[in-house]
Amino acid sequence: MKIEASAPSNIALIKYMGKVKGSTGNLPTNASLSYSIENMRSFVTLEPAPGDADIWSPLEGLTPIQLSSVGLEKFLNHFKRLKQKFEIPGFYHIRSANNFPADCGMASSASSFAALTLATSQLAVEVTGRPALAKSELSQLSRLGSGSSCRSMFSPWALWRSEGAEPLDLDVRLEHAAVVIEAGKKPVTTSEAHLRVSSSLLFEGRTERAELRLEHLVEALRTKAWRSAYELCWAEFWDMHVLFETSQPHFSYMNADSMRFLKQIQHVWEDTGDGPLITMDAGANVHLFCRPEQVLLAEGWLKGWRTIKSWSSSEVSV
Repeated sequence: MKIEASAPSNIALIKYMGKVKGSTGNLPTNASLSYSIENMRSFVTLEPAPGDADIWSPLEGLTPIQLSSVGLEKFLNHFKRLKQKFEIPGFYHIRSANNFPADCGMASSASSFAALTLATSQLAVEVTGRPALAKSELSQLSRLGSGSSCRSMFSPWALWRSEGAEPLDLDVRLEHAAVVIEAGKKPVTTSEAHLRVSSSLLFEGRTERAELRLEHLVEALRTKAWRSAYELCWAEFWDMHVLFETSQPHFSYMNADSMRFLKQIQHVWEDTGDGPLITMDAGANVHLFCRPEQVLLAEGWLKGWRTIKSWSSSEVSV
């Protein structure tokens, strides 16, 4: 028996950064809004394994993953939690990989844990005969392993407020490309970033700022007010990165090349009055979202940069 599943990465335009103090299971301090990138995916397979423990190894044929000891423990613990929930007996060999770089601010944790949750739920159906769970229930379970993974259960738009995410009905389709400034592992993990940001003096008021931006961004997207949407996304990721810079101890993901590309896109808006939406996750890389009719223009904006383009009309290209 072999179970296979995959899930997309999702990039938040209103960020999940900061967890409710004293809570367990990755409860966010504010709601977040994300867009799922269907062409940027994680893949997981499950097969019975001999012995008395679950094991993990990279899935061959895709971008190799090198899990740290902490990352491996977290991944296997999530699988163990799901097995207990679904009453799945025995031990399994988990293999996983992405078709894009991991641990560098591209939401590979979100897609990986979502794919593992989906695979394990399929395994439960096969082994126990229990009915398949709804995506809303799987979203809540996936959140226990990686908070942002709960949003990868829905596409393209997902809204996450507390226990799990839900789809958001927005008649807006966007095209995505990532500018790969750094493809290596981040110096500070996202989990550590969640802990440190609460020490920033600017964290007070973060929930209110993010919630207000969320309300305004959804309205801007619904009404196709692109300039307003761009400014809200811009303010939101800067809000998060300033928290990094002012935490104790402080840290930074941005570098000179990040800033250079951001300035380039600022000039696009200043010169033409239009352009893409821009955001950054917890990493140096920059995410560009454009409207389908802007794809040819986007090729020009991205010229000279190392990119991962996931236009809907093609496979992921690097």
